[in-house]
Amino acid sequence: MPAILNIAAYRFVAINDAPALRAHLQDAATAQGLLGTILLAPEGINLFLAGPAAGVAAFLGPLRADARFAGLNTKDSWSDRAPFRRLRVRLKREIIRMDHPTIRPADGRAPAVQPDTLKRWLDAGFDDAGRPVVMLDTRNGFELDAGRFSGAVDLGLHKFSEFPAAIARVRDDLTGCTVVSYCTGGIRCEKAALLMNEMGMTHHYQLDGGILNYFAQVGGAHYEGTCTVFDERSALSPSLNPAPEAG
Repeated sequence: MPAILNIAAYRFVAINDAPALRAHLQDAATAQGLLGTILLAPEGINLFLAGPAAGVAAFLGPLRADARFAGLNTKDSWSDRAPFRRLRVRLKREIIRMDHPTIRPADGRAPAVQPDTLKRWLDAGFDDAGRPVVMLDTRNGFELDAGRFSGAVDLGLHKFSEFPAAIARVRDDLTGCTVVSYCTGGIRCEKAALLMNEMGMTHHYQLDGGILNYFAQVGGAHYEGTCTVFDERSALSPSLNPAPEAG
């Protein structure tokens, strides 16, 4: 079995001690030999870390002991070596930038659909109420080029902050459908789904845990290609293994 555990996780929760927390997490991750990136902002935490499984567990245990991060869920995959060259713990204005200050995921989530339910809907072509299901990709264009759900709507995004204007352009085309928004690990869809709520859109869900959780729970059904990840592996296959390089 590969020696390195890779984890991706986020949690939207109010953080008012980010500088002190940054120093603490830098020391804790360094002590366990972990590499990767941790982002902290007033709205929450987002992390991508890699290291020996024991080191990851030793880092996550105390972190989850903090009540703010008790619900931190990880998306796990394995590799022969760490796909990061160093550890960075950074302070940001937003852990995922939307530039839409009325959207506050820490105050509550929009509805989510679990991977097994989504697969069942896609198998049938409609949801439990008989509405056609439309997959809405909230990622950037180069990520869609690597892989996407079959027939997914491409909003033509170059950066996530373009999402509010892009969804406004297509909202009328989605009337009468059940819309399932998705991204790599779920973080972008937390905000995307709340924005669709704010716009008065109905019958929409976010894919809980994103593509990586879908792969882990049900595999690659209805998904074409690979999933881009932002480390040296570049992309993962539905088996959550590094995808072979093209060519």
